[in-house]
Amino acid sequence: MKLILPAQIRDLLVPLLTDDLTAVWVNGDGEFDGDPTGAVAYFRWWGEQEAFLKVIRVAHDLRWVHTPSAGVDHLLVPEIFERDLILTNSAGVHAIPMAEFVFALLLSRVKQLPTYQAAQAESRWARGIDLHELYGATMLILGIGGIGDAIAQRAVAFGMRVWGSRRTNRPSPYAERVVTGNAWHALLPEADYVVVAAPLTPETRGMINAETLAMMRPSAFLVNVARGQLVDEQALIEALQQGRIAGAALDTFAQEPLPPTSPLWHLPNVMITPHATANSLRMHERQVALFLDNLQRFQRGQPLLNLVDKAAGY
Repeated sequence: MKLILPAQIRDLLVPLLTDDLTAVWVNGDGEFDGDPTGAVAYFRWWGEQEAFLKVIRVAHDLRWVHTPSAGVDHLLVPEIFERDLILTNSAGVHAIPMAEFVFALLLSRVKQLPTYQAAQAESRWARGIDLHELYGATMLILGIGGIGDAIAQRAVAFGMRVWGSRRTNRPSPYAERVVTGNAWHALLPEADYVVVAAPLTPETRGMINAETLAMMRPSAFLVNVARGQLVDEQALIEALQQGRIAGAALDTFAQEPLPPTSPLWHLPNVMITPHATANSLRMHERQVALFLDNLQRFQRGQPLLNLVDKAAGY
């Protein structure tokens, strides 16, 4: 069986390939080291959409594409539908580092770590700073799937009350309440922390907007670890500037890198990270393990893990 594999992790993959597999390596620009003719599976790696398009347009025999990302909105190009290509993602692979990062952000906020670091830099003994707790607070997770469940599990361990929303009417083992549709709007006035972890679809685009921000309490804190397009940035900037919500931790943005001219950089109640919450030294080994598991399933004609519902968008 011929596969198209990412040259970026060639050294990691080569020892794991069996003799019945033929690898054609492709770099981040979509350039091949070998002939992709006859390749039936493509393990995409991180990179620009143009390189992805170049690969699938040249590899006419493809049947299955696997992506290291959880989100697939940037991959749902016409060719995926027209050729009825199987698409699988790496949902779940990023859940642990992302959930840990969410709580790094929250703990940094409630325990005022930046304030203490600033005092340390000045050799100043900073006593009398008001600190808060996560214990007893309410967290609303928008998009309580694999990543959302990992966040919820840790929230419960901190003694928080957890609510969630998702497209399907399926409970979460860690949330005391899960709603569907727009029922999460009614929960906003009681949420201390709103965590956005939903996929980007036509239904979720702009879900955090002037209307929903107005439903949040002034003490609420927003965290976005999903896609930047889920948040109306101008509406959020106005809400933050006017103190209508307490603050936000943002890892993703409508335009990335975030332009230097964005007011978000300079708002004192905003924490910015550069689309980094999924980063982990263990991420590659988890991504490769998932792909190889699915490759065995593909060879045997068994159902694949993390099959993307292309119509739903995730």
